[in-house]
Amino acid sequence: MAYVSVPKDLTKVKNKVAFNLTKRQIICLGIAAVIGLPFYFLTRGVIGNSNAATGMVLLMLPAFLFAMYEKDGMPLEKVLMNIIAVRFLKPDIRRYETENIYEMKIVSKKIINKKKNPQAAVKKGGQKRVRK
Repeated sequence: MAYVSVPKDLTKVKNKVAFNLTKRQIICLGIAAVIGLPFYFLTRGVIGNSNAATGMVLLMLPAFLFAMYEKDGMPLEKVLMNIIAVRFLKPDIRRYETENIYEMKIVSKKIINKKKNPQAAVKKGGQKRVRK
């Protein structure tokens, strides 16, 4: 009897469409071919065969990376957006600030005392007592 291993996390399993490639990979490789092949055939007579092939590879490389690169289950565009957000859009130092509700109560009591009895507030805050 044949046994097939089933992965524990089924979210990582991707549907293969043709040639053991996903739909995303086929689309990206198709875009790379549409960009690279005409460049090669139109420029190989002008700049030479090897230079045209090098240019074709350089033009096709971004689409190939978008098709094949994946890190932590995220495709290249999500990885790039995370890098841009962390480096440029969000601040480097994020401060942790809280409001001290007890300090707010003390301040509000002082304000209330000053409003009720302004002379008493002056007497209390006037001079410091020195212990002997």
